[in-house]
Order: sequence, then C-alpha cells, then structure tokens
Amino acid sequence: MKTLIRGGTVLTATDTYVADVLVDGESISAIGAHFNPEQADKVVDAAGAYVIPGGIDVHTHLDMPFGGTTTADDFASGTRGAAIGGTTSFVDFAIQGRGQTLQQGLDTWHKKADGKCAVDYAFHLIMTEVNDQNLKDMSSVVDQGVTSFKLFTAYPGVLMSDDPSIFQAMRRAGEIGGLIGIHAENGPAIDILVREAIARGETAPKYHAITRPSALEGEPTHRMIVLAQLAKVPVYIVHLTCQEALDEVTAARDRGYKVYAETCPQYVVCSTDDIGKPGFEGAKYVCSPPMRDKSNWPHLWRGLRSNDLQVVATDHCSFNMAQKEMGLAGFNKIPNGMPGIENRLHVMWEHGVVKGEISPNRFVEICSTNPAQIFGMEKKGRIAVGADADIVVWDPNRKHTISAKTHLMNVDYSAYEGWQVSASPRHVLVRGKQVVADGKYVGQAGDGQFVKRGRV
Repeated sequence: MKTLIRGGTVLTATDTYVADVLVDGESISAIGAHFNPEQADKVVDAAGAYVIPGGIDVHTHLDMPFGGTTTADDFASGTRGAAIGGTTSFVDFAIQGRGQTLQQGLDTWHKKADGKCAVDYAFHLIMTEVNDQNLKDMSSVVDQGVTSFKLFTAYPGVLMSDDPSIFQAMRRAGEIGGLIGIHAENGPAIDILVREAIARGETAPKYHAITRPSALEGEPTHRMIVLAQLAKVPVYIVHLTCQEALDEVTAARDRGYKVYAETCPQYVVCSTDDIGKPGFEGAKYVCSPPMRDKSNWPHLWRGLRSNDLQVVATDHCSFNMAQKEMGLAGFNKIPNGMPGIENRLHVMWEHGVVKGEISPNRFVEICSTNPAQIFGMEKKGRIAVGADADIVVWDPNRKHTISAKTHLMNVDYSAYEGWQVSASPRHVLVRGKQVVADGKYVGQAGDGQFVKRGRV
C-alpha cells in the first residue's frame, strides 16, 4: 500500500522544509514537492502541520512487578497511550530476576509483549546478578538485538550491584559492542536516611525526596563515569534530575568521554512543590530519582540545548492510586513511578518549544533522532528515503487538555491533570500503517513489532 502525506512541513533534527512524503509499504520511498495523489492508495492531510519522525521513548516499564504489586499499564494499554501521543517506538526494561539467567529474563519480557504492542518495541536488559555465566551470556543477548544493559547503584538487596560487579559488566559490554545504562543513586546511604526519617515519624510523600538528596545522585554519577572510562565502554546515565549529576556528565563529555544522559519531562516541569502537596496527593509524584527543587530546571534545559543531555525519555512506570496507597503509613512503601508515555511530546513541545527553551528541530532530535542513533535503531528517528515510515503529523495548533479522564493509559491519574497544550498529533503511522487518524486511535494490538538493535 502506498500512502501520500501531503502538504506538510518536514521537520527533522537538522532541517525544516515544505515537502510531500510518499510511503510504500513500511518505508519512506520518496520525499519531494507536489506529488500526484494518484500515485498513492491513500492520502493523509498534513496541511498546516509538521511531518516529524515518530517519537522514541527509550525508558519505560510496562507490566513490571515492583514492591509487591505490578504496574497499571501492560504492553497493550501503555502502547495505545504511546501511539495517541505520537510515540511510535519504545525500549522497555526486561529484568533478569535473581537466580535467573539473562536469557530467562529476556524470554519473560518477550512473552509479556508478544502480540500486544500498538507500536514497535525493543528491550534493554536489567542485570541483577553479575557472575561468570551471566558475563558470558551477555554476548548471546547482544546477538539477539538487545544491546544495552542496565545496572543499579540503588535498591540494595533487590537491584543494586556493587562497583566490582558493575566494572566487570562494563568491560564485557565494551568487548561485545554493548552499552551500559546506570541508575545512579547511592542506595546504601539513602537507605540509612530513609530508616532515620521513618523512625522520626516523617512518613509523608515529601520525605521520599528529602531522603534522596541530589548529592547522592551526583556522587555515583561521577563514580560510574570513571569506571566506564576505565572499562572503555559507553555509559548512559538514565533519568538525570539535577545540577550535581549534570555537572559530572558535562565535565566528562568535555574531556572526550563517551557519556550519554537522559532526563525526563517530569524533571523539567514538576518539582518538590508537587511531591509536597497536602495529604497524600504528593504520592502521585513519587519516583526515583525524586522530584527536585525548581532551581534545577534551568540547568536541565541548558543541558538539553547544549547536548550534554541528549535524550528525553519518560521512565513511564504507572501505578493507580490504590496501589500508591500501599504507602499511606510510610513513603518508603509507595510504589515508585509516574505515568508519562502518552504525554512526553505534548509536554516537551509546550514547555520546550513554545516557551523558547529548545528549537523545533532540537525537539525532534532529543525525542526521536538521538534515541534512535544512541540505541542502534537504524531505520528509526528520521524522515528519509529508506527509513521506516514511523511518521507523526504534528499539528502545532491542535489544542489538547491532558487528563486521566481521556488518556488511553490504564492509570487513574495524570501528573499533568488539566494542563492545556497547544499542539498534538493529527495522524500517526507505524511502519506505514495509520494508527491514529484525526486524533483518534485506530490501531490494534499487534501493530508493533520487535526491533532488533545494532551494536554500539
């Protein structure tokens, strides 16, 4: 089937120009001016809108067990939300459970996702145990197109690995063309602060942020960058929130180290004011790393402009309020995570582009092109002949009100409830198939396919 996207302005990471885009099957076959509509089986109207590559969210947690419960969104509901919001590919975190092999962990997540996804998907692999067998098995995982591994300096006894284990995994990844992602918080020190706060009766959600100070993000960020440099492997710092951590990334990149970092929409538009809301309302904003003071916002926007931060992802990890209420007696029992996969592009356009923090081209770069390039999604993130036809007709004048009453995610609140945004997707295509038409979801489970990613 041939689809003509007609009358729009193509917006890429580097260029802005008026052109029609012709899709043949799953790929972009031609870009030019004034194509004859008779060349196509279907014409998609892009007049007055931008034609951009589909968004790529490289940090999500769907159908994930955490703290005695499981995320509200599985691979069906989460990816419907992704599609309606203009995200056409995502990378979720498969978890190697303790006592499992890497392959067992990966197989479990393949089963969770198979046949359910509305958009294309890939996996990172969380390593919870580093031993000789798992180090050896990293190679076979990379051969299967899962080329990134995540390790934690937080959550002792659950997800955390010690420095020697992380260093071994880093060296192995460097040998086989893999990338190491790091959740950088000093978990043992945080645990002490949490125990002390609970003992003092400081149980409200706001103490989740108070007991995870930004210094305890900056310190392990530095430490992990040093280990990665010695191991000769690229390192990717996930969900960076604060000036202390960003300063470490910036200094390392200035020295020529191969360091990447992402931030998330919530860290540039939400703050400790939100987690400190009266009653239990702040539980909606409990995630790790936590909300920071607003004074960090200008530093993060500067990082996004200067390319010291290369990616905006969501860390989508949704829990309904009944699940959050597991922590009514103490913030340390609140499931950590926030919903966001549906609204990433809305928020970043409104608070980035409309407010003058980033250019429209930079918006495309950090939300689509850079994620594709860093994580080996070779046919994604571009409007170019031969690329996958993952395309969003992004209407800068299509107003939208963010609300749990209307979103497609399976979670009963929104961190951005009632926010008015000035732009939203008009149409969305995933490998040439239209999954959103005139702002309405028209796709189905199984439209998405697994993406085998290339080596770093």
